[in-house]
Amino acid sequence: MSFPFYISKRYLKSKKDSRLLSFISWITIGGISLGVAIVIIALTILNGFQKVVSKKIIELNDHIKVTAFGDKNIKNYETIIDDINSHFSNDIQSLTPFISKLAIIKSKKRVDGVTIMGISEEKGRLGVANFIVDGKFKLTDSDEKPAILIGKKLAEKLLIKTGDIITIFSIKNNKVPSLSNPPAIQQFIVSGIYESGMSEYDDLYAYINLATAQRLFGMEGEISGFNIKVKNVQRIEKLSEELQDFLHYPFYVRSIYKIHQNIFTWLDLQKKPIPIILGLIIIVAVFNIIGTILMLVLEKISEIGILKSLGTNRKSITKIFLIQGMYLSIIGILAGNILAFVLSIIQKEFHLISLPGDVYFISEVPIAVDFSNYLLISVITFFLCISASFIPSFIASRLNPISAIRFE
Repeated sequence: MSFPFYISKRYLKSKKDSRLLSFISWITIGGISLGVAIVIIALTILNGFQKVVSKKIIELNDHIKVTAFGDKNIKNYETIIDDINSHFSNDIQSLTPFISKLAIIKSKKRVDGVTIMGISEEKGRLGVANFIVDGKFKLTDSDEKPAILIGKKLAEKLLIKTGDIITIFSIKNNKVPSLSNPPAIQQFIVSGIYESGMSEYDDLYAYINLATAQRLFGMEGEISGFNIKVKNVQRIEKLSEELQDFLHYPFYVRSIYKIHQNIFTWLDLQKKPIPIILGLIIIVAVFNIIGTILMLVLEKISEIGILKSLGTNRKSITKIFLIQGMYLSIIGILAGNILAFVLSIIQKEFHLISLPGDVYFISEVPIAVDFSNYLLISVITFFLCISASFIPSFIASRLNPISAIRFE
Protein backbone atom coordinates (compact mmCIF):
# COMPACT_ATOMS: atom_id res chain seq x y z
CA MET A 1 0.00 0.00 0.00
CA SER A 2 1.44 3.37 -1.06
CA PHE A 3 1.94 6.16 1.48
CA PRO A 4 -0.71 8.57 0.00
CA PHE A 5 -3.26 5.74 -0.14
CA TYR A 6 -2.55 4.73 3.47
CA ILE A 7 -2.94 8.28 4.79
CA SER A 8 -6.08 8.85 2.72
CA LYS A 9 -7.60 5.67 4.11
CA ARG A 10 -6.88 6.83 7.66
CA TYR A 11 -8.51 10.18 6.97
CA LEU A 12 -11.65 8.58 5.55
CA LYS A 13 -12.27 6.61 8.74
CA SER A 14 -14.25 9.08 10.79
CA LYS A 15 -13.40 9.55 14.44
CA LYS A 16 -15.61 10.82 17.23
CA ASP A 17 -14.50 14.39 16.64
CA SER A 18 -15.28 14.33 12.92
CA ARG A 19 -18.78 12.89 12.68
CA LEU A 20 -19.96 15.96 10.75
CA LEU A 21 -17.43 15.31 8.01
CA SER A 22 -18.49 11.68 7.80
CA PHE A 23 -22.13 12.79 7.48
CA ILE A 24 -21.24 15.27 4.74
CA SER A 25 -19.26 12.55 2.94
CA TRP A 26 -22.36 10.37 2.87
CA ILE A 27 -24.42 13.29 1.55
CA THR A 28 -21.84 13.72 -1.22
CA ILE A 29 -22.00 10.04 -2.09
CA GLY A 30 -25.80 10.19 -2.07
CA GLY A 31 -25.81 13.22 -4.36
CA ILE A 32 -23.54 11.52 -6.88
CA SER A 33 -25.51 8.26 -6.79
CA LEU A 34 -28.87 9.99 -7.23
CA GLY A 35 -27.55 12.10 -10.10
CA VAL A 36 -26.09 9.10 -11.91
CA ALA A 37 -29.24 7.02 -11.31
CA ILE A 38 -31.58 9.74 -12.60
CA VAL A 39 -29.66 10.24 -15.84
CA ILE A 40 -29.31 6.49 -16.49
CA ILE A 41 -33.02 5.89 -15.82
CA ALA A 42 -33.95 8.77 -18.14
CA LEU A 43 -31.86 7.29 -20.96
CA THR A 44 -33.21 3.80 -20.21
CA ILE A 45 -36.81 5.03 -20.49
CA LEU A 46 -36.13 6.98 -23.68
CA ASN A 47 -34.42 3.96 -25.25
CA GLY A 48 -37.37 1.88 -24.14
CA PHE A 49 -39.80 4.29 -25.80
CA GLN A 50 -37.90 4.18 -29.07
CA LYS A 51 -37.49 0.42 -29.01
CA VAL A 52 -41.07 -0.45 -28.03
CA VAL A 53 -42.77 2.12 -30.26
CA SER A 54 -40.60 1.19 -33.25
CA LYS A 55 -41.24 -2.53 -32.69
CA LYS A 56 -45.01 -2.09 -32.51
CA ILE A 57 -45.15 0.17 -35.55
CA ILE A 58 -43.00 -2.26 -37.54
CA GLU A 59 -45.10 -5.27 -36.51
CA LEU A 60 -48.27 -3.52 -37.61
CA ASN A 61 -46.88 -1.79 -40.74
CA ASP A 62 -43.43 -3.21 -41.60
CA HIS A 63 -40.54 -0.90 -42.57
CA ILE A 64 -41.73 0.62 -45.85
CA LYS A 65 -45.18 1.38 -47.21
CA VAL A 66 -45.92 1.74 -50.93
CA THR A 67 -49.19 3.39 -51.91
CA ALA A 68 -50.50 5.45 -54.84
CA PHE A 69 -50.84 9.23 -54.85
CA GLY A 70 -54.33 10.40 -53.95
CA ASP A 71 -55.05 7.05 -52.25
CA LYS A 72 -55.92 5.54 -55.60
CA ASN A 73 -56.22 1.80 -55.98
CA ILE A 74 -53.30 -0.18 -57.40
CA LYS A 75 -54.12 -2.55 -60.25
CA ASN A 76 -52.10 -5.50 -61.56
CA TYR A 77 -50.39 -5.64 -58.17
CA GLU A 78 -49.16 -9.22 -58.57
CA THR A 79 -47.01 -8.15 -61.53
CA ILE A 80 -45.66 -5.22 -59.53
CA ILE A 81 -44.81 -7.54 -56.62
CA ASP A 82 -42.86 -9.79 -58.99
CA ASP A 83 -40.95 -6.81 -60.41
CA ILE A 84 -40.04 -5.48 -56.95
CA ASN A 85 -38.95 -8.91 -55.73
CA SER A 86 -36.80 -9.52 -58.79
CA HIS A 87 -34.97 -6.17 -58.51
CA PHE A 88 -34.66 -5.96 -54.71
CA SER A 89 -34.50 -9.59 -53.63
CA ASN A 90 -31.26 -8.98 -51.70
CA ASP A 91 -32.85 -6.24 -49.57
CA ILE A 92 -36.47 -7.30 -49.06
CA GLN A 93 -37.46 -9.88 -46.48
CA SER A 94 -41.19 -9.84 -47.17
CA LEU A 95 -43.67 -7.92 -49.32
CA THR A 96 -47.38 -8.15 -48.54
CA PRO A 97 -50.35 -6.33 -50.13
CA PHE A 98 -52.96 -4.53 -48.03
CA ILE A 99 -56.20 -2.59 -48.36
CA SER A 100 -56.91 0.49 -46.25
CA LYS A 101 -60.31 2.21 -46.37
CA LEU A 102 -62.31 4.48 -44.10
CA ALA A 103 -65.62 3.09 -42.89
CA ILE A 104 -68.31 3.37 -40.25
CA ILE A 105 -68.54 0.58 -37.70
CA LYS A 106 -71.83 -0.02 -35.88
CA SER A 107 -72.62 -2.19 -32.91
CA LYS A 108 -76.06 -2.68 -31.37
CA LYS A 109 -75.69 0.45 -29.27
CA ARG A 110 -73.05 2.73 -30.76
CA VAL A 111 -71.47 3.94 -33.99
CA ASP A 112 -67.91 5.11 -34.69
CA GLY A 113 -65.47 5.79 -37.50
CA VAL A 114 -62.77 3.26 -38.25
CA THR A 115 -60.05 2.40 -40.75
CA ILE A 116 -60.56 -1.07 -42.19
CA MET A 117 -57.30 -2.86 -42.96
CA GLY A 118 -57.47 -5.80 -45.31
CA ILE A 119 -54.38 -7.95 -44.80
CA SER A 120 -53.25 -11.44 -45.66
CA GLU A 121 -53.42 -14.23 -43.10
CA GLU A 122 -49.61 -14.50 -43.09
CA LYS A 123 -49.09 -10.78 -42.48
CA GLY A 124 -51.65 -10.78 -39.67
CA ARG A 125 -50.07 -13.77 -38.00
CA LEU A 126 -46.70 -11.97 -37.93
CA GLY A 127 -48.18 -8.65 -36.83
CA VAL A 128 -51.50 -8.06 -35.12
CA ALA A 129 -51.66 -11.66 -33.85
CA ASN A 130 -48.93 -10.78 -31.34
CA PHE A 131 -51.29 -8.35 -29.58
CA ILE A 132 -54.44 -10.47 -29.22
CA VAL A 133 -55.80 -10.13 -25.65
CA ASP A 134 -59.25 -11.67 -26.09
CA GLY A 135 -60.56 -14.29 -28.47
CA LYS A 136 -58.19 -15.61 -31.11
CA PHE A 137 -56.43 -14.53 -34.24
CA LYS A 138 -58.74 -15.38 -37.13
CA LEU A 139 -59.13 -13.57 -40.43
CA THR A 140 -60.55 -16.36 -42.58
CA ASP A 141 -64.28 -16.21 -43.27
CA SER A 142 -66.53 -18.53 -41.31
CA ASP A 143 -69.66 -20.27 -42.59
CA GLU A 144 -71.82 -17.58 -41.00
CA LYS A 145 -70.04 -14.24 -41.32
CA PRO A 146 -66.53 -12.96 -42.11
CA ALA A 147 -64.20 -12.37 -39.16
CA ILE A 148 -62.87 -9.04 -37.93
CA LEU A 149 -60.24 -8.04 -35.37
CA ILE A 150 -60.72 -4.76 -33.51
CA GLY A 151 -58.70 -2.81 -30.97
CA LYS A 152 -59.50 -2.97 -27.27
CA LYS A 153 -60.17 0.74 -26.97
CA LEU A 154 -62.57 0.65 -29.92
CA ALA A 155 -64.30 -2.41 -28.43
CA GLU A 156 -64.81 -0.54 -25.16
CA LYS A 157 -66.28 2.46 -26.99
CA LEU A 158 -68.68 0.25 -28.95
CA LEU A 159 -69.50 -1.93 -25.90
CA ILE A 160 -68.74 -5.14 -27.76
CA LYS A 161 -66.80 -8.31 -27.06
CA THR A 162 -65.60 -11.34 -29.00
CA GLY A 163 -68.43 -13.21 -30.69
CA ASP A 164 -70.57 -10.09 -31.16
CA ILE A 165 -71.88 -9.02 -34.54
CA ILE A 166 -70.97 -5.59 -35.94
CA THR A 167 -71.85 -3.89 -39.23
CA ILE A 168 -69.47 -2.07 -41.55
CA PHE A 169 -70.70 0.76 -43.82
CA SER A 170 -68.48 2.27 -46.52
CA ILE A 171 -68.46 3.59 -50.07
CA LYS A 172 -67.84 1.14 -52.88
CA ASN A 173 -65.59 1.50 -55.92
CA ASN A 174 -64.40 4.87 -54.55
CA LYS A 175 -67.62 6.45 -55.80
CA VAL A 176 -70.48 8.30 -54.16
CA PRO A 177 -73.30 5.86 -53.38
CA SER A 178 -76.12 5.78 -55.92
CA LEU A 179 -78.77 3.42 -57.20
CA SER A 180 -76.26 1.88 -59.59
CA ASN A 181 -73.48 1.88 -56.99
CA PRO A 182 -74.96 1.11 -53.56
CA PRO A 183 -72.78 1.53 -50.44
CA ALA A 184 -70.81 -1.39 -49.06
CA ILE A 185 -72.65 -2.94 -46.12
CA GLN A 186 -71.41 -6.11 -44.46
CA GLN A 187 -71.85 -7.78 -41.09
CA PHE A 188 -68.80 -9.25 -39.33
CA ILE A 189 -68.28 -11.40 -36.28
CA VAL A 190 -65.63 -10.18 -33.82
CA SER A 191 -63.16 -13.05 -33.66
CA GLY A 192 -60.55 -11.29 -31.53
CA ILE A 193 -59.63 -8.11 -29.73
CA TYR A 194 -56.07 -6.82 -29.85
CA GLU A 195 -54.23 -4.30 -27.69
CA SER A 196 -50.98 -2.88 -29.02
CA GLY A 197 -50.81 -0.23 -26.29
CA MET A 198 -50.85 2.50 -28.95
CA SER A 199 -54.19 4.29 -28.94
CA GLU A 200 -53.59 5.43 -32.53
CA TYR A 201 -54.13 1.80 -33.58
CA ASP A 202 -56.32 0.36 -30.81
CA ASP A 203 -58.94 3.06 -31.34
CA LEU A 204 -58.92 3.45 -35.13
CA TYR A 205 -57.96 0.21 -36.90
CA ALA A 206 -59.91 -2.97 -37.56
CA TYR A 207 -58.45 -5.90 -39.50
CA ILE A 208 -60.18 -8.24 -41.95
CA ASN A 209 -59.06 -10.70 -44.58
CA LEU A 210 -57.61 -9.19 -47.77
CA ALA A 211 -59.99 -11.09 -50.06
CA THR A 212 -62.97 -10.06 -47.91
CA ALA A 213 -61.89 -6.41 -48.12
CA GLN A 214 -61.61 -6.63 -51.91
CA ARG A 215 -65.18 -7.90 -52.16
CA LEU A 216 -66.48 -5.40 -49.59
CA PHE A 217 -65.01 -2.33 -51.27
CA GLY A 218 -65.44 -3.51 -54.87
CA MET A 219 -61.68 -3.85 -55.38
CA GLU A 220 -61.37 -7.25 -57.06
CA GLY A 221 -57.84 -7.45 -58.44
CA GLU A 222 -56.89 -4.19 -56.72
CA ILE A 223 -55.18 -3.17 -53.47
CA SER A 224 -54.30 0.03 -51.60
CA GLY A 225 -50.57 -0.67 -51.29
CA PHE A 226 -47.73 -2.89 -50.12
CA ASN A 227 -46.05 -3.38 -46.78
CA ILE A 228 -42.34 -4.14 -47.16
CA LYS A 229 -40.06 -5.55 -44.50
CA VAL A 230 -36.34 -5.14 -45.17
CA LYS A 231 -33.47 -7.38 -44.14
CA ASN A 232 -31.20 -4.56 -42.98
CA VAL A 233 -32.91 -1.79 -40.99
CA GLN A 234 -29.98 0.52 -41.72
CA ARG A 235 -31.08 0.47 -45.36
CA ILE A 236 -34.68 1.59 -44.79
CA GLU A 237 -34.32 5.18 -45.96
CA LYS A 238 -31.95 4.38 -48.80
CA LEU A 239 -34.14 1.55 -50.04
CA SER A 240 -37.19 3.83 -49.91
CA GLU A 241 -35.48 6.24 -52.27
CA GLU A 242 -34.40 3.43 -54.58
CA LEU A 243 -37.94 2.01 -54.68
CA GLN A 244 -39.38 5.43 -55.46
CA ASP A 245 -36.95 5.84 -58.36
CA PHE A 246 -37.78 2.34 -59.59
CA LEU A 247 -41.58 2.57 -59.36
CA HIS A 248 -42.02 6.26 -60.35
CA TYR A 249 -45.38 8.02 -60.41
CA PRO A 250 -48.13 7.27 -59.36
CA PHE A 251 -46.47 5.23 -56.61
CA TYR A 252 -45.62 6.88 -53.30
CA VAL A 253 -42.93 5.17 -51.18
CA ARG A 254 -42.49 6.11 -47.52
CA SER A 255 -40.55 4.62 -44.64
CA ILE A 256 -42.08 4.23 -41.18
CA TYR A 257 -39.85 7.11 -40.05
CA LYS A 258 -41.61 9.43 -42.49
CA ILE A 259 -45.10 8.05 -41.96
CA HIS A 260 -44.75 8.40 -38.18
CA GLN A 261 -42.39 11.35 -38.27
CA ASN A 262 -44.22 13.04 -35.40
CA ILE A 263 -43.54 10.09 -33.08
CA PHE A 264 -39.86 9.67 -33.93
CA THR A 265 -39.27 13.43 -33.86
CA TRP A 266 -40.85 13.52 -30.41
CA LEU A 267 -38.56 10.71 -29.26
CA ASP A 268 -35.49 12.52 -30.59
CA LEU A 269 -36.54 15.75 -28.88
CA GLN A 270 -36.82 13.93 -25.56
CA LYS A 271 -33.13 13.02 -25.76
CA LYS A 272 -31.86 16.52 -26.43
CA PRO A 273 -32.20 17.84 -22.83
CA ILE A 274 -30.34 14.83 -21.41
CA PRO A 275 -26.83 16.38 -21.74
CA ILE A 276 -28.09 19.54 -19.99
CA ILE A 277 -29.66 17.51 -17.19
CA LEU A 278 -26.50 15.43 -16.87
CA GLY A 279 -24.38 18.58 -16.74
CA LEU A 280 -26.51 20.21 -14.04
CA ILE A 281 -26.56 17.09 -11.88
CA ILE A 282 -22.82 16.57 -12.21
CA ILE A 283 -22.16 20.25 -11.37
CA VAL A 284 -24.04 19.74 -8.10
CA ALA A 285 -22.02 16.60 -7.42
CA VAL A 286 -18.79 18.44 -8.27
CA PHE A 287 -19.51 21.22 -5.77
CA ASN A 288 -20.38 18.60 -3.16
CA ILE A 289 -17.00 16.93 -3.65
CA ILE A 290 -15.13 20.26 -3.60
CA GLY A 291 -16.91 21.26 -0.40
CA THR A 292 -16.38 17.90 1.29
CA ILE A 293 -12.67 17.72 0.52
CA LEU A 294 -12.15 21.39 1.47
CA MET A 295 -13.73 20.69 4.85
CA LEU A 296 -11.47 17.67 5.22
CA VAL A 297 -8.48 19.84 4.34
CA LEU A 298 -9.51 22.40 6.98
CA GLU A 299 -9.94 19.67 9.57
CA LYS A 300 -6.59 18.09 8.74
CA ILE A 301 -4.51 21.28 8.35
CA SER A 302 -2.36 20.47 11.37
CA GLU A 303 -1.76 16.90 10.16
CA ILE A 304 -0.86 18.24 6.69
CA GLY A 305 1.68 20.59 8.29
CA ILE A 306 3.22 17.69 10.23
CA LEU A 307 3.41 15.56 7.08
CA LYS A 308 5.11 18.35 5.13
CA SER A 309 7.54 19.03 7.97
CA LEU A 310 8.49 15.33 7.90
CA GLY A 311 9.39 15.65 4.22
CA THR A 312 6.16 14.73 2.40
CA ASN A 313 6.23 16.50 -0.96
CA ARG A 314 3.41 18.40 -2.62
CA LYS A 315 2.68 15.61 -5.07
CA SER A 316 2.01 13.13 -2.28
CA ILE A 317 -0.25 15.61 -0.43
CA THR A 318 -2.21 16.16 -3.63
CA LYS A 319 -2.57 12.40 -4.13
CA ILE A 320 -3.90 11.94 -0.60
CA PHE A 321 -6.92 14.14 -1.24
CA LEU A 322 -7.34 13.04 -4.85
CA ILE A 323 -7.69 9.49 -3.58
CA GLN A 324 -10.42 10.64 -1.22
CA GLY A 325 -12.25 12.31 -4.08
CA MET A 326 -11.83 9.13 -6.11
CA TYR A 327 -13.16 7.06 -3.23
CA LEU A 328 -16.29 9.20 -2.86
CA SER A 329 -16.84 9.21 -6.63
CA ILE A 330 -16.50 5.45 -7.06
CA ILE A 331 -18.90 4.65 -4.22
CA GLY A 332 -21.43 7.21 -5.49
CA ILE A 333 -21.21 6.00 -9.09
CA LEU A 334 -21.53 2.33 -8.13
CA ALA A 335 -24.50 3.07 -5.88
CA GLY A 336 -26.13 5.09 -8.68
CA ASN A 337 -25.65 2.26 -11.19
CA ILE A 338 -27.12 -0.30 -8.79
CA LEU A 339 -30.07 1.96 -7.94
CA ALA A 340 -30.81 2.64 -11.62
CA PHE A 341 -30.61 -1.06 -12.50
CA VAL A 342 -32.83 -2.17 -9.62
CA LEU A 343 -35.51 0.45 -10.35
CA SER A 344 -35.40 -0.42 -14.06
CA ILE A 345 -35.90 -4.13 -13.38
CA ILE A 346 -38.76 -3.42 -10.95
CA GLN A 347 -40.56 -1.30 -13.57
CA LYS A 348 -39.85 -3.84 -16.31
CA GLU A 349 -41.22 -6.76 -14.31
CA PHE A 350 -44.11 -5.19 -12.40
CA HIS A 351 -45.09 -2.15 -14.56
CA LEU A 352 -45.67 0.07 -11.55
CA ILE A 353 -45.83 3.30 -13.57
CA SER A 354 -48.53 3.58 -16.23
CA LEU A 355 -49.06 6.23 -18.90
CA PRO A 356 -52.06 7.63 -20.77
CA GLY A 357 -51.84 5.83 -24.11
CA ASP A 358 -53.51 8.64 -26.07
CA VAL A 359 -50.65 10.98 -25.10
CA TYR A 360 -47.55 8.77 -24.97
CA PHE A 361 -48.54 6.17 -27.64
CA ILE A 362 -48.06 3.35 -25.11
CA SER A 363 -49.81 2.56 -21.83
CA GLU A 364 -46.84 1.88 -19.54
CA VAL A 365 -43.33 3.22 -19.03
CA PRO A 366 -41.03 1.08 -21.24
CA ILE A 367 -37.58 -0.04 -20.12
CA ALA A 368 -34.63 -0.93 -22.37
CA VAL A 369 -31.49 -1.55 -20.32
CA ASP A 370 -28.37 -0.62 -22.28
CA PHE A 371 -25.15 -1.10 -20.33
CA SER A 372 -23.29 1.22 -22.69
CA ASN A 373 -25.33 4.06 -21.14
CA TYR A 374 -24.25 2.91 -17.68
CA LEU A 375 -20.61 2.93 -18.76
CA LEU A 376 -20.81 6.29 -20.54
CA ILE A 377 -22.49 8.13 -17.65
CA SER A 378 -20.15 6.51 -15.12
CA VAL A 379 -17.00 7.48 -17.03
CA ILE A 380 -18.14 11.09 -17.55
CA THR A 381 -19.14 11.47 -13.91
CA PHE A 382 -15.91 9.92 -12.64
CA PHE A 383 -13.75 12.15 -14.84
CA LEU A 384 -15.51 15.34 -13.76
CA CYS A 385 -15.51 14.37 -10.08
CA ILE A 386 -11.78 13.64 -10.13
CA SER A 387 -11.18 16.93 -11.91
CA ALA A 388 -13.13 18.70 -9.17
CA SER A 389 -11.15 16.89 -6.47
CA PHE A 390 -7.95 18.39 -7.82
CA ILE A 391 -8.90 21.93 -6.69
CA PRO A 392 -8.94 21.31 -2.89
CA SER A 393 -6.08 18.80 -3.27
CA PHE A 394 -3.93 21.47 -4.91
CA ILE A 395 -4.82 23.95 -2.12
CA ALA A 396 -3.77 21.40 0.51
CA SER A 397 -0.44 20.80 -1.21
CA ARG A 398 0.37 24.56 -1.18
CA LEU A 399 -0.08 25.03 2.59
CA ASN A 400 2.90 26.40 4.54
CA PRO A 401 4.06 23.74 7.07
CA ILE A 402 4.69 26.22 9.93
CA SER A 403 1.37 28.00 9.49
CA ALA A 404 -0.44 24.68 9.14
CA ILE A 405 1.01 23.26 12.36
CA ARG A 406 0.05 26.42 14.28
CA PHE A 407 -3.46 26.45 12.76
CA GLU A 408 -6.33 26.02 15.23
